[in-house]
This record gives sequence, C-alpha cells and structure tokens, in this order.
Amino acid sequence: MSGFGPGGPFLADCPARLAVELLADKWTAVVLYGLSKGPVRHGELIDLIGGISRKMLTQTLRRLQAHGLVRRHAYAEVPPRVEYELTPLGATLIDPIHMLTEWARANGEAVLDALDDEPEPVAGHRG
Repeated sequence: MSGFGPGGPFLADCPARLAVELLADKWTAVVLYGLSKGPVRHGELIDLIGGISRKMLTQTLRRLQAHGLVRRHAYAEVPPRVEYELTPLGATLIDPIHMLTEWARANGEAVLDALDDEPEPVAGHRG
C-alpha cells in the first residue's frame, strides 16, 4: 500500500504534509545545505547561495528557525555578529538533500531534454 489516500500522511492538516510544503519551498533545501558545514553569517550565506535576495534569505531563515530546523545566535559584540546553524533536527535533512542533489546531477539533462520534446498525451488524461 502506498500510504496515499483518505486518511493518508498528506492530508491538509497532517504534520507530514506541512513538513513537505516547508521543504518544497524554492530556497529551503539550498539554505539548509548552505548551513551543513557549520555556523554561517547572513552575508556568507548570500555569497554561498547566489541568486537569493537578502530579504528572501531573511524570510527563509526565520521560517526555518520557527520550524525548529535552524538556530540563530546573536553575539554581544560591536559590531553585532549573528550566525545561523542547523539544529539537530535540521541536520537530519542533509542526507536526503544530498540524495536529491545527486539525482538532479544525474538526471538534470534528461529533465531539460524533456522540456524540448513535444509533449505526449497522458493516457486517460483529459487536460
């Protein structure tokens, strides 16, 4: 049994679905992976990731912090210094993210090639 269907793990208010929705965000996996080597400052993450705005990174970090995946540490220094790091829960996602990254490397060209192919009708689908 696949686990999908009525009462399955992906009901609208199910914790599993909420977790998948969090991980499906465009920047979540990239930010988590960026934190996988240890504590990092906001500006370092911007440089490491590339293509993410400061505002979007801040929003993503706050959401990940609220969900218990990232810890923020503000040091009492002048000038102020803030670092972000994975919590033990957040660290559990690094292996799955690595697996997805390897899949993307192995299959990225095939995915792009499929975009170039003329779409084939799906059997039984009325779109």
